[in-house]
Amino acid sequence: MLTEDMFQATNKEAVKIPQSIAELLRQHKGENVIILDLRYPGDWTDFFVIATASSETHLDGLQRHIKTFCTEQGIDILRQSSRQEKDEWRIIDLGTTVIHLMSKTVRDFYDLERLYSLPIQK
Repeated sequence: MLTEDMFQATNKEAVKIPQSIAELLRQHKGENVIILDLRYPGDWTDFFVIATASSETHLDGLQRHIKTFCTEQGIDILRQSSRQEKDEWRIIDLGTTVIHLMSKTVRDFYDLERLYSLPIQK
């Protein structure tokens, strides 16, 4: 049986990776970084981390910083979108966390925050 204390500890552990990635994105000038908690409505991932990048070069840099972070932390990247010309949306799938790096135009158009849930962290 899962006690309240065990649940709280599991919850804190579960958000460590998305919180660390959100902080990393903020440190590297990712804009409007949020974490969406998707553990209860679905079962294919636990969290989205969403950030806006100011340019294609900025998208490249943020993706590179995440890759370095994951390598250093021993986190497997299951899948990531490959760079395409004029690409404005990068997805990095860590299994329990999916990271969306988007231009402002793409982020406004798809509005994942409204589509999926309310953010747990701003």
